[in-house]
Amino acid sequence: MTGHLGSYATLGLLLIASVVFFVVAFTANRVLRPARPADPPAKRASYECGLDPVGADWAQMQIRYFVYAYLYVLFAVEAVFLFPWAVVFDRPGFGLVTVAEMAVFVGVLALGILYAWRKDILRWT
Repeated sequence: MTGHLGSYATLGLLLIASVVFFVVAFTANRVLRPARPADPPAKRASYECGLDPVGADWAQMQIRYFVYAYLYVLFAVEAVFLFPWAVVFDRPGFGLVTVAEMAVFVGVLALGILYAWRKDILRWT
């Protein structure tokens, strides 16, 4: 497979092989599975860790879980931006402008955490 279309032929063979594998796997699954896998009605009932379910099927979540998850994502993104900056900081050409940009970035995040702290969002009640 040389020439201009060699790489496309390789890609085509890979796609054909993946489709054949998919069809063979699902056909084998259909042939080998039991004909009626859920005969007893109890097998269709939902359970919680092997116990009968307790309570209604709809439960209200508290917003504080989402707030903590959001704050975690926010500061994880901050860390993602800080590491590359710390790696290239000592290279020539990154002077006071780079420090000022990072100070503005960290300052905005600090204002956000200060706002959350002042509104008692971070207090677990």
